[in-house]
Amino acid sequence: MQKKRIFEDKKSLTEKRGGLKLFFIMDHPKFSIIVPALHEAERINDLIGHLRLLDPEKSSEIIIVDGAPEKDTLQAIRDDRITKIFTEMGRAKQMNSGAFAAKGEVLIFLHADTELPSSALKRMNEFINRNEFVGGAFDLGIKSDKMIFKVIAFLGSLRSRLNRIPYGDQAIFLRREYFNKIGGYKDIPLMEDVELMRRVKRFGKKILIFHDRVMTSPRRWQEEGLLYCILRNWTLQILFFHGVSPHKLVEFYKDYESIRSRKPKKTSC
Repeated sequence: MQKKRIFEDKKSLTEKRGGLKLFFIMDHPKFSIIVPALHEAERINDLIGHLRLLDPEKSSEIIIVDGAPEKDTLQAIRDDRITKIFTEMGRAKQMNSGAFAAKGEVLIFLHADTELPSSALKRMNEFINRNEFVGGAFDLGIKSDKMIFKVIAFLGSLRSRLNRIPYGDQAIFLRREYFNKIGGYKDIPLMEDVELMRRVKRFGKKILIFHDRVMTSPRRWQEEGLLYCILRNWTLQILFFHGVSPHKLVEFYKDYESIRSRKPKKTSC
């Protein structure tokens, strides 16, 4: 029996499925772009506009998964073709929820502060035809002219090419069938991207990393402090690779997450 399609019309019809609230689902997309969001009302429409420009052939669906109780990101969306999902906060939970609703052959997991390269969907079409690969990512770019950010991006891209474990800000993509087969993201508070790609590597599967660069915001380095952010991230990675639980590691993120989970103040026009 086919799953019921849910469309958002003037009456904003909704249906609960597995504890998730879904709005509008595209019929037969080739790609599903899944964006986990938390208080991204100010920038979400710019991101959606950018993604629409990349896809003149309308081969993709865009799924925004809001983890904030206020649902402020979903409420800010002006494009009624977007699949909107509200679920419990947590990037792994949100991305799994988006994948559950997705219809595309390829799942592209995109952070809300990151833009895909202009060639992204062309590359996705190349990837689909290369059956030896189950997934992949893009090289990292950071939206800043500062040399230190260019160095960080270069080293991040080099690292992922050497160890074959790209991070979430590189727009990880996987074939939907394979993602479901391995059980999706593990429900952990952080390092869910690393854990997933380590699993793929452990299973002996090949990934494709394109030289085309995503462009991510430098805001986390700017908000936390450049040196602190770099040292903290290195420490977390080393501890995680040595078996320390993400539930313990998340303590390092407490201050930042308290900032990220705070609803932005409304500004007057």
